[in-house]
Amino acid sequence: MKNHLTQLGPKADKDTVRRHNLSLVLRAVRDEDETGEATRAGVAARVGLTRAAVSSLVEQLLETGFLTESGKTFSGQAGRPGTALKVARTGPAGIGVEVNIDYVSVCVVDLAGTGRVRQTEHLDNRGEPPEEVLVRAARIAARTLDSAREQELHPVGAALALPGLVSGGAVRQAPNLGWNRVPAERLFADALAVLNPCLGPLPVSSENEANLAALAELWFGGLEDVRSFLYLTGEIGVGGALVIGGELLRGAHGFAGEIGHVVVDPAGPECRCGSRGCLEQYAGQAALLRAAGIEGAGGGAAVVELERRVRSGDARAEAAVGEAGRMLGRVLSGAVNLIDPDAVVLGGIYRGLMPWLSGPADEELTGRVVSGLWSPGSGRLRASSVAGDAARGAAALVMQDVLADPVAYAGRER
Repeated sequence: MKNHLTQLGPKADKDTVRRHNLSLVLRAVRDEDETGEATRAGVAARVGLTRAAVSSLVEQLLETGFLTESGKTFSGQAGRPGTALKVARTGPAGIGVEVNIDYVSVCVVDLAGTGRVRQTEHLDNRGEPPEEVLVRAARIAARTLDSAREQELHPVGAALALPGLVSGGAVRQAPNLGWNRVPAERLFADALAVLNPCLGPLPVSSENEANLAALAELWFGGLEDVRSFLYLTGEIGVGGALVIGGELLRGAHGFAGEIGHVVVDPAGPECRCGSRGCLEQYAGQAALLRAAGIEGAGGGAAVVELERRVRSGDARAEAAVGEAGRMLGRVLSGAVNLIDPDAVVLGGIYRGLMPWLSGPADEELTGRVVSGLWSPGSGRLRASSVAGDAARGAAALVMQDVLADPVAYAGRER
């Protein structure tokens, strides 16, 4: 008979329990730091440990540089004032590197998730050898790390945000870049080690860029009332990600969310992925610019021009954005029927086009979502926040590992 029981891990020993409790305390201070002041007594009440246990754990986190003290805090109740605790603004840091079709963006965040350093370069990476693109990305990252060190921040890891199908450290397929089976983690790590030899070997991970932008939206985008949402980002391509119950849904092989290649019309334009009539061919950046009559290769300046034209009432631009909105709504309605999210969040170029995009998209969603929960102006269709970008999500993902097991990272940045 097949055993369906969950495989049990080893029994927790004292060291394992303490490491877990150190993580609990560190995360509790970080969360309180965002809304007010954390004290030992407040943390003890939140995590369910005794004040003596929390004080011991806090002392270890102070000694290893993860926490700092900043004077006294008064609760208004009887008793001695508590010492205010904060996560350290120096020490361990995460670096996120977004390699997109027409730019590379690098972000460094501290333990609180605050973006401390940012560098972006607009580069046309289409058709370029992957090795050269990743060396350029490593060069930008090395300059960013120099700035981070001036703020006494020391990287403990890097995460790559990459377009296309990403798994096992490699880009399996990125049609808009022309990449297939590119060992991105290894190439980037090797290039960064050459450019910054004093850094030593830096752990490098990778993830789809839409997934990381969705995580940034979840962590920093002010979605307190939303724990399940579908995230779409419009760039040269159309990326998607699913967050269910506050967790990223990657799928069996890490490829979930490729909504840009859902077929709208089997007889439609040929797509770079090899199919025809994909959503990307109707709502991607190139399709939008072409329909609006804006010439050129695209990029930031062309998107700004598109926004200027729709804002000034240009009929052709308004029609192009409206049609993209209808196509987005049509495809999104199928996804909403399938997964029943609280909201749909649109990022990338869609954020600036929301005043003209949302109406047609909402109309399609209202007419096609079978639950009847969708209606125009319901607030379920939202623009992403400025905080929800893939580079910051990548950097914060590195720091999630530090928060989960601070002992493993104690002293590593030194």
